[in-house]
Amino acid sequence: MTLTEAAARHVTRYLGKRGKGLGVRLGVKTTGCSGLAYKLEYVDEMAPEDVIFEDHGVKVLVDPKSLAYIDGTQLDFVREGLNEGFKFNNPNERDRCGCGESFRI
Repeated sequence: MTLTEAAARHVTRYLGKRGKGLGVRLGVKTTGCSGLAYKLEYVDEMAPEDVIFEDHGVKVLVDPKSLAYIDGTQLDFVREGLNEGFKFNNPNERDRCGCGESFRI
């Protein structure tokens, strides 16, 4: 798990506005047309089973079940026109649904 500088800046800025937080938790859930979708949330407390990565000073926590699907993923933060958001560069993805909400390994 790695973060681009843009993603790390965004997370750091958001955690500063919140006034609390350890980092972000990245995982997957079963959903969508292709089967899996990313879930990303800000974290205030670590779970005992969390696998912790740190890049550019930002902690990324991953549950062990999700790690197999997202191992090697780079988290980026991009602006495209008026839209902005996180982008997942996952080398394990084999297919992505047309709506962009789910993927398949």
